[in-house]
Amino acid sequence: MSDVLAQLAQVLEARKQADPDSSYVASLHAKGLNKILEKVGEECTETLLAAKDAETSGDNRDVIYETADLWFHSLVMLSRLGLGPEDVLNELARRFDLSGLEEKANRDQ
Repeated sequence: MSDVLAQLAQVLEARKQADPDSSYVASLHAKGLNKILEKVGEECTETLLAAKDAETSGDNRDVIYETADLWFHSLVMLSRLGLGPEDVLNELARRFDLSGLEEKANRDQ
């Protein structure tokens, strides 16, 4: 599963320097972090709405589609900041043996 994220991260890094007229990712980078964050926020909202609809309808296709968009744009954001999926996966691995309540309590310190 993380192979897909690693491959996508490589593509995103390569497209970061591409011609903005020929690459969506390059066009986002050319517009700056605020535009990337705007897209992350937009995709987050669409994911939330799709989840609400999925709970009612039982059809999960849109929530999967929108979550993929959210993850994609989040990876673009990470790339902009010099980070990648491995940084997030490492953080999740670090938390693996912590209870959610313990992890939250540690953040407040």
